[in-house]
Amino acid sequence: MQIENSFAVKAPPDRVYEFLLDVNNVVSCVPGAELSEVVDPNTFKGKVRIKVGPVTVSYNGTARITSRDTDTRTATLEAEGRETTGSGTAQATTIMAVAADGDSSKVTLTTDFTVVGRIAQFGRGIMEDVSRHLVGQAAECIQSKLEGPPSSPAPATDASAPNNSSSTAAPGTPAPSPAPASSEPASLDALALGRAVARERLGRINVRPQMIAAAFAGLISLLLLRRVRRSRRRRREANG
Repeated sequence: MQIENSFAVKAPPDRVYEFLLDVNNVVSCVPGAELSEVVDPNTFKGKVRIKVGPVTVSYNGTARITSRDTDTRTATLEAEGRETTGSGTAQATTIMAVAADGDSSKVTLTTDFTVVGRIAQFGRGIMEDVSRHLVGQAAECIQSKLEGPPSSPAPATDASAPNNSSSTAAPGTPAPSPAPASSEPASLDALALGRAVARERLGRINVRPQMIAAAFAGLISLLLLRRVRRSRRRRREANG
């Protein structure tokens, strides 16, 4: 299943691209995401929680940046995860592209994913709604951090003090704890879920009006044929 999402950020594209390639920045803006370990500069381990109506699913997994091109401001991310309390799995490949759009930047995310398990019971329409909600919430966070002048460098601190910087941790070390807001799962509320279910079901029966019309026409033809045959039979009986 492939889903495309996009959003705009009022910031230079190079700055947006650099921000999105820092895993700590992304995790801090994605609801339900937690970073647990930085394996190397391109490989990360973590957890993500997704809630669709009454169903909440948590995945433990690994994400890798498999390619990046600073000239075109594109990157490819591959991720795979397994449910923490079930046998379900998820795999996804996302192509990220950042392009100049006037005085802003347009971020496009094209994701091809496969889901097996409880979350797979929901159709494409509902999965698209979950994806839009997730990207929309992340976009608001990214916009709040980038739509303004770059922050001034932090003042020097005592080397013995704890380091709470959001920069990527050294490879092979545990990742810093995510911001509290990121612990909330990406969710689709009951009203949005109801609308998504309705759209999904309507999409599945969009051929029914034509089927009903064809069946109705066939029934009318059958009734007319029966009347013609009955009329002919009566004429034969009258002439006999």
